[in-house]
Amino acid sequence: MAPFLFVLTVLIWGTTWYAIKLQGGPVAAEVSILYRFALAAVILLAILALRGRLKAPPMKHWGSVGAQGLCLFCCNFLCFYYATGMLPSGVVSVVFAMATLFNAVNGWVFQGMRPTGRVVLAGTLGLSGLGLLFAEPLMALSTAPQGGIGLLLALGGTYCFSLGNFLSARHQRLGLDLPSTTGFAMVGGVVALSIIILVRGLPLNFDPSPAYVGALIYLAIPGSVIGFVAYLALVGRWGPARASYATVLFPLVALTVSTLFEGYVWTWEAALGLTLALGGNLVMFGKGLGLSLRRRLALAS
Repeated sequence: MAPFLFVLTVLIWGTTWYAIKLQGGPVAAEVSILYRFALAAVILLAILALRGRLKAPPMKHWGSVGAQGLCLFCCNFLCFYYATGMLPSGVVSVVFAMATLFNAVNGWVFQGMRPTGRVVLAGTLGLSGLGLLFAEPLMALSTAPQGGIGLLLALGGTYCFSLGNFLSARHQRLGLDLPSTTGFAMVGGVVALSIIILVRGLPLNFDPSPAYVGALIYLAIPGSVIGFVAYLALVGRWGPARASYATVLFPLVALTVSTLFEGYVWTWEAALGLTLALGGNLVMFGKGLGLSLRRRLALAS
């Protein structure tokens, strides 16, 4: 089951970056995210209720479920939507692949798991890769800071995603129902977004174009309902660190889409940067992946 969840997550989330890009336009990012997760929450909670599987988390856990919603369904997506307005969507996905490193850092902070030499080497490779991938926008910061700001936003969104991973893993260890908790966390994200929209006085307008509507449906159902439940189930089975293997493969899907539909132009620096960024992730988890594959082959034989 876990390998299926892994492949499903990679294929869905590897393509959502371009769908996020399609939502750029007359509708504010906050409002687009609100529509996405309001629709996703209604669909997910309605399905669970109709099947008699809806289980509200105990009141004592509402705060942490709300925090999960703030991390996974509000703050990180605000950062990602803004970042994709400044950078090619495939490039943003490369930054998101650094979730593996953030998970290692958060494991040290929250669980006392000190980074090993493998983690340090992986971090060095990953950060070097990002430096090369963003060499051009970083050098142009004095005249065009947009690329640098986009990089910082993407990094901030990735860190929020990592925090949400740890909260979800905690909830599953406590025995909370994964789909129900995910649905209620989405409601928490929608509440937070509603407050932001109200404070900022943003209009609840809507773009009826086929591109926007199609992107909204894709992001709400496959991208959110299916994608998040599959990924968080993987977190429950493998833990945040191993589940974030999936993020290593997102850029390969996303940059292919970005090259085909956004006209992303490869340079040797970008190609080398991508290689180093992915290499950093493989260095961190290569041993674990090898052991996992050997175990599966042994079981199959």
